[in-house]
Amino acid sequence: MTVHLQGSLFDQADQLRLGPLDGIRRTGLGSGAWIDVLPGWLSGADALFEQLVADVPWRAERRQMYDQVVDVPRLLAYYGADDALPHPVLAEARDALSTHYAHELGEPFVTAGLCHYRDGRDSVAWHGDRIGRGAREDTMVAILSVGAPRDLLLRPMHGHGGETVRRPLGHGDLIVMGGSCQRTWEHCVPKSARASGPRISVQYRPRGVR
Repeated sequence: MTVHLQGSLFDQADQLRLGPLDGIRRTGLGSGAWIDVLPGWLSGADALFEQLVADVPWRAERRQMYDQVVDVPRLLAYYGADDALPHPVLAEARDALSTHYAHELGEPFVTAGLCHYRDGRDSVAWHGDRIGRGAREDTMVAILSVGAPRDLLLRPMHGHGGETVRRPLGHGDLIVMGGSCQRTWEHCVPKSARASGPRISVQYRPRGVR
């Protein structure tokens, strides 16, 4: 059964508004990888969550897992470079990120993948975004989270040096994974045994990175 969103006491804004990106804070992970984190970048994020739940054409997928086909434990949506995003503030966020990281990234963010984690049973396993150029080049993946916080975990790919990093993300928080992060580290959203509200993550990527 889907758990309904309990709104944040710290985000009671009626109007959707992005804050400045100059307050973002970088943490080096090692091996050329880093993350930038900015809590509460989007005000009014709980209202956006409700609109995305209602308006996005969510799809459920099934995938081969060893000798059986299983349900993917989350709902998905994908918007390509030429697709209109489901809310104007998502396009505004994409453009703001492209401008902020233009010098480091050298290209804009162009695609948006959305994941809807309906409750603590929904998850994504350990992985890196290494389909396409992310397998051989430094790149960036920016994630805007709306809805209830869920932990994003990061760990070194081969367990060499560095402990698991945990960042709870929700209610308009932003994280950007950059440098070699997709090649030398992996990340996941684990299942949660405790009652967890629903969350939507919006993942912005440059062209050719999945």
